[in-house]
Amino acid sequence: MKKNLMISVLMTIVTTILLGIIYPLVITGLAQLFFKDKANGQLIVQDGKVVGSRIIGQAFAGPAYFHSRPSAAGNGYDAANSNGSQLGPTNQHLIDRVKADVATNQADNPGQPVPVDLVTTSGSGLDPDISPASAEFQVVRVAKQCGISEEQVTQLIQAHTQPRQLGLLGEPRVNVLELNLDLDAKFPRK
Repeated sequence: MKKNLMISVLMTIVTTILLGIIYPLVITGLAQLFFKDKANGQLIVQDGKVVGSRIIGQAFAGPAYFHSRPSAAGNGYDAANSNGSQLGPTNQHLIDRVKADVATNQADNPGQPVPVDLVTTSGSGLDPDISPASAEFQVVRVAKQCGISEEQVTQLIQAHTQPRQLGLLGEPRVNVLELNLDLDAKFPRK
């Protein structure tokens, strides 16, 4: 009995050290060595300051910027509180919010159907991407606010449209932060 107890205690100590300390340190070291950008959150740095991450969405409210999907994570895009809305399709609060978002978007583009990802949240609430249709829906507003042609804005969207991964996984998408940063760089506002 005493021998079995000692073996159990020693095995617990050995596996804790091996799997709780050594393994995580080795994997972290390999990630830093081979995948430094991905291991550190794919941060975007401009002028020595972190402005965001390629993999976590953020809100853009100004009319001269492309807008992201709505977020249900905490107070919006809160990475510590990643979550969808948890509201069912018959919940009146969800219906009212979606109707208000549709009305707001249609004010920018009267008569045009609003792409669904501009009025619905993602499962995580942190989606950094929108569909190319959602980006194109915002072209008129962004071009007008920036004082540039719709063609210039459309070319910018096309340059930032990422295809399906491996040609078949996922959907084409546009990273909103990268698109807005490029918009600022190419067409600075006074």
